[in-house]
Parts: sequence; C-alpha cells; structure tokens
Amino acid sequence: MGFLGEKDMFCCLPICSFRFTCSRSRGQIRFCSSSRPLSITTTSAPLFLRPLSHNTTSSHLQTFHAWAKSLAFSSNHPDPPHLIRELTWLLQDATSDPHTSFLQLGTTHPIWRVPLRVELKELYVLWKARVEERRPLQYIVGCEHWRDLILVVRDGVLIPRPETEMMVDFVKEIDGSESGLWADLGTGSGAIAVAIGKMLGEDGKVFAVDLSQTAVEVAEINVERYGLKDKVEVRHGSWFEPLEDVVGKLTGVVSNPPYIPSKHIPGLQVEVGKHEPQLALDGGEDGLHHLLHLCEGCLSVLKSGGFFGFETNGDEHSELIAGLMKTRWSGQFRDVKVIADFAGIKRFVTGFKM
Repeated sequence: MGFLGEKDMFCCLPICSFRFTCSRSRGQIRFCSSSRPLSITTTSAPLFLRPLSHNTTSSHLQTFHAWAKSLAFSSNHPDPPHLIRELTWLLQDATSDPHTSFLQLGTTHPIWRVPLRVELKELYVLWKARVEERRPLQYIVGCEHWRDLILVVRDGVLIPRPETEMMVDFVKEIDGSESGLWADLGTGSGAIAVAIGKMLGEDGKVFAVDLSQTAVEVAEINVERYGLKDKVEVRHGSWFEPLEDVVGKLTGVVSNPPYIPSKHIPGLQVEVGKHEPQLALDGGEDGLHHLLHLCEGCLSVLKSGGFFGFETNGDEHSELIAGLMKTRWSGQFRDVKVIADFAGIKRFVTGFKM
C-alpha cells in the first residue's frame, strides 16, 4: 500500500504527491491485446477503453478546460497544480488526442469537432467529483499506470502504489522463479499477480487471492486483458484458505496486506480514508494483525526454501516483523531482511523458509 499520511507518519511530502499518478509520466495509452473481449460493459469500462461515440467542438472543450482549472485553484485542495496535471490526463483519456491539441484549436478553429468517449456534460460531473469530493482520479478514469501495466481499477479496490512494484523485482531475483508456484495474497486489482504472471515460464503459475468479491472481479478482468488466464488463477477467500490444494508446494508468497492501525484510518488523506476500501486499509489495533497471520501461514504453504515478501507500514513495523521471524519463529525462516522503498522507508520484509 505505501500510503502517504499515516503510512509514512504524515511525512512532509505534499499530500497529493501521494500516488494519484504513476511514478512514470503518462503518454498515449496503449493496452496489450486491445482486441481481447472484456467481461465488463461499456458503461463500466475504463474511460480509455470506451468507444469515441460522442463529440463536441474544440471551443466547448476549451471552455470546459478553463472552468476546470478555475475550480481547481478555487478549491481547498492542498495541491492545485497537481490537479491541473490530472486534468490533462482526464482529457487524454476522454479523447483520442494524447497531446490535447484541441485546446489550441479552440481559438483557431472553434467549431472543430473533437471525438469524446463520454458526453461533455459528464466531464463536468467527473471533474467536480475529483475536486469537490476528492474522489481519486483512478476511480474516475477507471485505470492506473503501474510498472509496464495499465490496470483496471474501480471503487472498492485498492489503487496500486508505485513502491509495491518492488515486490515484483524481489520475485524476479529468485532463482527458478519463472517455473515456480506463487501466491499473491490480498491481490486487489491483481497488480502483483499480473506482473509476476508476465515473467513466468511454461510451468509457472500465480494464485491471486482476495476476500473482496469486487477485487476478485477486477483482478480477473486484468488477468484477462493481459492474456494470462493460463498463468494467473484468481481465487476468492481469506488469505490461505483457498490454497489448501497447494500446501507445502509454493515457491513463494507475496502480499501487500492491510497494515494501517485502525485508530489512524480517520487521519488519512481524504482520497484514501473516504474513498478506498477499509478492508484493504485496516490492519487492526496496531496494524500488525494480518502481517502476523501471514508469517504464521507461510510456514505451512511454502515448500522448503520458499520465498516470502511482505509490504509493511514501514520502519518500526518492518523491524518488528523481521525480529519476530528471527525469535518467535526461530529456526523456521532464514535470510530475513528489511528492505527500503523508493523513499528510503523500511517498507518490506523478505526471507526464506528453512
């Protein structure tokens, strides 16, 4: 998860540098296998996957852009310039123009017709929701850029964070990872599972598990979109329960579990605390409830020498989990390490079963 706000103890970064963007700049959207049929309706599809079945004039779009900028700067949002960048991304997704050149045409060619994926009046509604309700842009456009993926996301599913990308790199470094059996527990959008699935060879497989039915549906969409149904199997259930048939056989387990202490949920930035699913955020009284369960469960599902990688609330949490694995479970894990994320926060705990 890697949340700014509570997760990083409200460090001094601007709130909206948080992750309502990917760590990469957005350009023209290209999705793998764009002709692959989707198990979602047109109205529920991500904005960039909807047909260009509407249109308006360039001058009307220019008027919308001016209004949207004014709303951003007149709001109480903590980072209006960031909102303006998001406005550009919204318009890129809503049109077939990655360079938003229609904004210049609004002056020189005011009646030029611009194809749209939604009606212009809906763009006004969507932008008001972003600014006034602080609804995350990812839920508005229905996708998030993550590693080399463009993932479908929707309300009820955690938005994947950039630092979680490191989990995939950990897996990539394991000898024989491409032919192993892996589990991504608390898969959410399926981000980690899909990224691992793309690396696997003929014999490799990932089990993507989530308790949320909404998350299961979204993960299945992302697996389908990337043509990985033979590599990634999405299972509905709580943590290790759906994995009874692979107990003692897994090459590795990775998880980005809920780890925010319950009392800190109300203090999260609005985009997170109000709009993202509590099920994916709340880690119990001290934030360790699910992490401790994962540590215990790995002992049964991992084969000897199997790898584990967990994301934590950072620093003290990571040190505590690593310490427990060396003491409470002494002699059952080896090479337990605490690894920092992109910001230098001790975010991950990794190691191997004896």
